[in-house]
Amino acid sequence: MGISAMPSGDGKTLTIKISDRFDFNLHSELRRLYYQNEKRYQNYVVDLKDTTYMDSSALGMLLQLRDFAGGKREAVRIAHAQSAIKEILAVANFHQLMTVD
Repeated sequence: MGISAMPSGDGKTLTIKISDRFDFNLHSELRRLYYQNEKRYQNYVVDLKDTTYMDSSALGMLLQLRDFAGGKREAVRIAHAQSAIKEILAVANFHQLMTVD
């Protein structure tokens, strides 16, 4: 299980990479990464390329990130999700709340 964040060179985007399991155990770490120094980025990318499991608490954490980012659909993008994760996001209609690709 792992989570990391990397700001873009221009300082406008924060990419958060989640490996293995995306569940409640990551709540405080995820919040710390995007809330650090209360800096707000224009965009947030959540890279789920290496995520193999996601539960309902992860959906809630993504909604919290979206709220933190200003509530705009364009502010949060889910990237590189595997098909099983994309299916969970589709059932929850997350494509209406944020960009999923």
